[in-house]
Amino acid sequence: MSSLVHKQLEAGIATITLDSPPNRNALSVRLLGDLEARLDWALGEPEARVIVLTGTGPVFCSGADLKEQRAAPAGGAADAPVTASFPEILSLIWESPKPVICRLNGAARAGGLGLVAACDFAIAPDDASFAFSEVRLGVVPAMIAVPVLRRLDQRAAAEYFLTGEVFDAARAERIGLLTRAVPRERLDAEVARYAAMLAKGGPEALAITKQMVREVPGHSFEEGMRLMSALSAQRFTSEEGQEGIAAFMAKRSPSWVPDA
Repeated sequence: MSSLVHKQLEAGIATITLDSPPNRNALSVRLLGDLEARLDWALGEPEARVIVLTGTGPVFCSGADLKEQRAAPAGGAADAPVTASFPEILSLIWESPKPVICRLNGAARAGGLGLVAACDFAIAPDDASFAFSEVRLGVVPAMIAVPVLRRLDQRAAAEYFLTGEVFDAARAERIGLLTRAVPRERLDAEVARYAAMLAKGGPEALAITKQMVREVPGHSFEEGMRLMSALSAQRFTSEEGQEGIAAFMAKRSPSWVPDA
């Protein structure tokens, strides 16, 4: 049985592709299992500096596989197929020390938007559409709320979580769900541009900075300055920091930059 999620590694970029277009890349048990395996591969691959998550067909991800959910016995969360591994997958993406770019090939709905929100960057064609459609099915956007509510402002989250209304890519960018919405013909170039910029950063520095962006606002100004002063001194004297400074002075690329 062929995998529903493919992998590719080129010039430091690990591309993970959802490939189940007949059901619009729905989050079936099989697809989730394949996706988790591919994420584990990308995270453990030393040559992979940046991860790109994308899909095939006209839809990036339509959310939970409703056929599987319909067939599940009534008995609580443990019996819902999508619950089994989806939290772990969202955590793998969110906590990844390597930057993750979501390259949306098309529309996203419900659980698919959890994948979008968990990624560090999300770039979509400007003709893509989005919706949190759960309430119209009598369910709730529960698991995906964890990453999504860290991206959207409360007004926008309430509007789209409660109404299930379809909105466009321009609106998704304005409310923080997307990093960029670009014409479809520019999609690959924009993803490549971000990936190339990220690959120039030190691996340790990227991982620490990703964590810093999330945690520093939770500290008081005084505590933040204390912690960040110590971190700054540590990074300037680190092996990676010293290599970066040496490379800059010598007008060469640091050792971590992948070959083109």
